Amino acid sequence: MKDVLLLAGARPNFMKIAPLRRALDARGFSVCLVHTGQHYDECMSDVFFRELEISKPDIHLGVGAGDRIAQTRKIKSSLVPVLHERAPEALVVVGDVTSTAAGAMAGVMAGTPVVHVEAGLRSFNWRMPEELNRMIADHHSDLLFVSDPAGLNHLKDEAIPDERIHFVGNVMIDTLHRMMPTIDRSAALSSFGIAPKTYGLVTLHRPETVDHRDLFGIVLRTLGEIAGDLPLVWPMHPRAKRSIEAMGLAVPNGIRVIDPLGYVDMIAFTKHARLVLTDSGGVQEETTVLGIPCITLRDQTERPVTVTVGTSEIVGRDAERILDAARRAMRGEWKQGGIPEFWDGRTAERIADILARS
Repeated sequence: MKDVLLLAGARPNFMKIAPLRRALDARGFSVCLVHTGQHYDECMSDVFFRELEISKPDIHLGVGAGDRIAQTRKIKSSLVPVLHERAPEALVVVGDVTSTAAGAMAGVMAGTPVVHVEAGLRSFNWRMPEELNRMIADHHSDLLFVSDPAGLNHLKDEAIPDERIHFVGNVMIDTLHRMMPTIDRSAALSSFGIAPKTYGLVTLHRPETVDHRDLFGIVLRTLGEIAGDLPLVWPMHPRAKRSIEAMGLAVPNGIRVIDPLGYVDMIAFTKHARLVLTDSGGVQEETTVLGIPCITLRDQTERPVTVTVGTSEIVGRDAERILDAARRAMRGEWKQGGIPEFWDGRTAERIADILARS
């Protein structure tokens, strides 16, 4: 296998395609990079291509805004002709966004073998759009590259043949390792007049968190209580911002809302925080590598290794549990955590080597 089409479409994808593109290029692959346009604006797309030194997409499908069904339909109808024309030996999809699932379906429709990077993750929460995306991608794929050991059991339980599955580690951590010198030079904190370890970091974006007024209100009030002891910085996701405005909610005092950050500045803020409160799976992974207490405002996680090995603790959206975790983190009473297997910055190399032998 030497001719592949690499698909990306949304912010969580870009940190994964950057090391894959470099590893494939280094091994002489012919790579066609396709951007679906699921995320298409500056703060959610373009900045990552610049920072991570990802080459300009060869093809941009221009899907744009829309609900999941509309975006899926547009991606499939646009991508299938590209696959027929280019006839790559494989289509590589990453992560669990709408573009991932739609791309995998398009691959099957076009008769192109599909490769899923970050396979096997399961939260078993069907209210999460990502859960359906993962299932679709995995069950439309010919090769599945697993990042969390639990994924091996999930895929086995779903009767996916062993010969399709490879445990390779976490490709997103490749980007974290590579970018660390740049992250350490970031002036993001000083530009906001913020000193290291004097704040907590907040990231919230999941519909199950921010789309329900009563629940989101509880979370906001709880964050306000924490901010009474430790100032919080919140790079606010557009979805959370829309919800706050539409629901007539208010951000409590002590929480500093800033615009979404690029990759380098966001990791700098994460690295220097005393604690992080999040509903993001990717942030659970990054805090694990950085050794930062991660209070995960969800009822379950598809990345259990960040809890069993890393620094994440699942607290749901219960005010008392959130407050208890935050107080323990502020007192320094938090687990040390460790680095999961194969989170060594060489996952993309392992993937490229396996593809080269396929």
